[in-house]
Amino acid sequence: MLLVEDEKGVANFIKKGLEEELYTIDHAENADDGLSFVAANQYDLIILDIMLPGMNGLDLCKEIRKKGIQSPVMMLTARDSIDDKVMGLDSGADDYLTKPFSFEEFLARVRALLRRKQDKLTELTYGSLKIDTLAHRAFADGTEVMLRPKEYAILVYLLRNRGRVLSRTQILENVWGYDFNPNTNIVDVHIKALREKLDEVNILNLIRSVRGVGYMIDS
Repeated sequence: MLLVEDEKGVANFIKKGLEEELYTIDHAENADDGLSFVAANQYDLIILDIMLPGMNGLDLCKEIRKKGIQSPVMMLTARDSIDDKVMGLDSGADDYLTKPFSFEEFLARVRALLRRKQDKLTELTYGSLKIDTLAHRAFADGTEVMLRPKEYAILVYLLRNRGRVLSRTQILENVWGYDFNPNTNIVDVHIKALREKLDEVNILNLIRSVRGVGYMIDS
């Protein structure tokens, strides 16, 4: 997901809460950075504050739609009049939530927007392996594979890109976001742990190492 929010306290609160729910978040503090993010990545959901420095969230949403990006957009704002809500929805947003808000309601709206996204599969399968992407759970022949959040996120990312070799940098950017040390071995550590847990449920040799490049799951 992409969060465009200039208030650091609000942004940290939302980012931390979403990460605890196993989502990966990129954060931009202004519209220009937000546009750079959407130009470089495909997001399942974009969350925009309306009152941004420079270009506001309404105009940013219009620019996103002009570029043909159809990712669901949720507006966050303290402006709660009917006219403000109409402008937000007319700018191309899919939902509009006023501050202050209940995080429980916010999460429910996030889940609803993700369900609406037509190209988002709610179940991924590969042989005896099944991933419920709404519940964030993995199963092998009906037995749950108990994965840590980043292990789960890596597995889903590899499955969605089966047949492609993904570099460590790609995995870092898509699972940890852009706030990472490029020299870390954290990807290899998590891949090793993920393989061990898959081996325990007889899913053997699922993740293939491509020497000098990265990892992949065959198509």
